[in-house]
Amino acid sequence: MSTGLKAVPPLVAAARHPAPAAGDGTTGTLAIVLKGYPRLSETFIAQEIEGLEKRGLNALLISLRHPTEDRRHPVHERIRAAVSYLPEYLWQEPLRVLRGWWAARRLPGYRAARAQWLRDWRRDPTPNRGRRWGQALVLARELPGDVGWLHAHFLHTPASVARYTAIMRGLPWSGSAHAKDIWTTPDWEIAEKLAECRWLVTCTAAGRDRLAALAPSADTVSLVYHGLDLARLPPPPLTRPARDGSQPTDPVVIVSVGRRVEKKGFEDVLQALAVLPRDLHWRFEHIGGGPLGSKLKARAARLGLADRCVWHGAREQRFVFDAYARADIFVLASKIASDGDRDGLPNVLMEAQAQGVACVATRVSAIPELIADGDSGMLVPPADPAALAAALETLIRDPQRRARLAARGSEIVRGRFSFDAGLARLAARLKAGLGGAHALHAPDAA
Repeated sequence: MSTGLKAVPPLVAAARHPAPAAGDGTTGTLAIVLKGYPRLSETFIAQEIEGLEKRGLNALLISLRHPTEDRRHPVHERIRAAVSYLPEYLWQEPLRVLRGWWAARRLPGYRAARAQWLRDWRRDPTPNRGRRWGQALVLARELPGDVGWLHAHFLHTPASVARYTAIMRGLPWSGSAHAKDIWTTPDWEIAEKLAECRWLVTCTAAGRDRLAALAPSADTVSLVYHGLDLARLPPPPLTRPARDGSQPTDPVVIVSVGRRVEKKGFEDVLQALAVLPRDLHWRFEHIGGGPLGSKLKARAARLGLADRCVWHGAREQRFVFDAYARADIFVLASKIASDGDRDGLPNVLMEAQAQGVACVATRVSAIPELIADGDSGMLVPPADPAALAAALETLIRDPQRRARLAARGSEIVRGRFSFDAGLARLAARLKAGLGGAHALHAPDAA
């Protein structure tokens, strides 16, 4: 049985509970196009959706794939919006795709959308490009009639589906760019999408600068930090043990959170741990899933670290914050992957700092926008295990320095990276867009 959207003729977008009234004349539904939902590694997107609902926006979530994770964060349970899944692979639901094409070809914008897709296909003749066109056909047919705006999270595949659908249905669209999509999407594709979307936000100054260089005007791309919803987070521990690595029975706890993928640099972390002096006693805990899990565990065993490393896998938010509470140091060795992928501003760094954990990270992408070396944490060059080991050794041996860096890091996160301020700006733009779209499509509009 299909778990997709209601077929046309369109129905009012379903939600578990009606969104609170905005009180500002906002009408219509916002369709948010996501690569996958829910995903444990994208808490920042779920927090944003919840925040938009609180500010009066009625949302419908459109997911291009159904994640295999069966765990959820508490924020996923608080979101009222219904989520609908497009066919991830077109052969899985061929009749649904055929019905999408049959209906979409009669839409006024179908020819223009098809022409755009063919131009994209000639430059990128991949199965992925074909799937996005098929998903757009389904969405163009099934999208409820009260949807007045499309917003895509990530500039690569979700934005492609939103773009083709928007052309077919004559709808405006906007987007949020984050990390991999900024650095691995071809310049021609970024430039064309920026020329067609109404606006786009991104979460780092480094990402904004790259996108702005390809945008048709300076105001197309805006910087909006994700920030943290501090009201929803547990309070940090009042005190932490003054461990210094000298006691075998009370080792310093080093924690890292992130997907086991190349850009996170976990092989560099293991290499750094392997060269720490033998008189230091520590335990490394990792939380997160990903394709490199078996390889990292094997690497730890070859380095003689297996009995000092704990691999928890992907876990829910409560478990992650329990790990922050027992951590003495948080480490994230982000680097530029072989395909150009890299982090933006990892939420886990902000979370660890908000919880009062001293952080060691790398000078990659937007991380220096958050951490000042020697002031609010320690930064080392990427892909440099020796430098990473030196920083870790310094903090393992010096609990007082850890406390100073942690206090300053917490102060910066809580003062500079405001979740509410960034979300208010985003909500205002989406409300204004929905209001304008409603006026444009109103029966008495000339």
